[in-house]
Amino acid sequence: MSIPSFRSKVALSVCFVVYLAFCSTIAIGEGVVITEEQDHLRVEIDGKLFTNYHFKGAPHVYFYPVVGPGDLAVTRSFPMKAVEGEAQDHKHHRSLWYSHGDVNGVDFWAESPKSGSIVHDRFIEIRSDADSGEIRSANNWVAPDGTIVCTDERTFRVYRRPSNERLIDFEVTIFAGDEPLVLGDTKEGSMALRLSETMRLKPNEFNVGKPVGTIVQSSGHRNNDTWGKRAAWCDYYGLVEGKTLGVAIFDHPGNPRHPTWWHVRDYGLFAANPFGLHHFEKKPEGTGNLTVPAGQSVTFRYRIYMHEGDELQADVAGRYEVYVSGVAQ
Repeated sequence: MSIPSFRSKVALSVCFVVYLAFCSTIAIGEGVVITEEQDHLRVEIDGKLFTNYHFKGAPHVYFYPVVGPGDLAVTRSFPMKAVEGEAQDHKHHRSLWYSHGDVNGVDFWAESPKSGSIVHDRFIEIRSDADSGEIRSANNWVAPDGTIVCTDERTFRVYRRPSNERLIDFEVTIFAGDEPLVLGDTKEGSMALRLSETMRLKPNEFNVGKPVGTIVQSSGHRNNDTWGKRAAWCDYYGLVEGKTLGVAIFDHPGNPRHPTWWHVRDYGLFAANPFGLHHFEKKPEGTGNLTVPAGQSVTFRYRIYMHEGDELQADVAGRYEVYVSGVAQ
């Protein structure tokens, strides 16, 4: 073998190794990665934090922070963290969560000595890959006296999408035990977010005089007319650090009582609630009760679409049609 030939082969080999290292570097951090920590699961998309699923340390499980397009948070930090410029009301509004204010008479929405707790039991599956990640978990709904009122299994699925949007599918199945389970008639519930303070329809005391957010529903209702109305989807958008961002919740057409009612407030609470007919429509107390027979279950499904721009720029209506068609795009 000639010296030049040997050197050429060595050079080619080195280049090949460098190329493999380069490809590996590109691959690191791409896709969805879910990592288990002591009290939470860290969810990253393309190497950047999207959210943490907190399953310990609070009266119910929740997601915080929730980082939307442009690496900007779309939910409030309080009560997990005190941040200048944020209102510190409703300490039970923990970023992104699912709970309800009347389950066999027990309040799982508030956080008080008289309230119940949603307690993590186990993870059924944790999976992530280049296109999506999934957390399947089981939880116990525990009354103040320690009684397990019901149980649930919930699935959180996040998709790797372009940087100008984020997409979550959330599914919860609630199981009755040996007795019927009544999901009671109250406005306090259920699939909920507490949005960033600058997205609010009504500014807090620190943002008086600054631009405010907008609420719009598939029904055509807007802003203060949206509370307690029925709609297939609801979108809430406003400025975050000078950029217009929005969050839309889609009510799955297979959900009980679709299209749902919306417990959406001018101070940034944003919740789909199919139970609160007494409050929403001034009907007799108990009209909105939903009873799950003993040994049976009920399932609710939602999609959460985080986007740039208003509902037209983000094509919220079109994206809802994609959702109901069953295509995750």
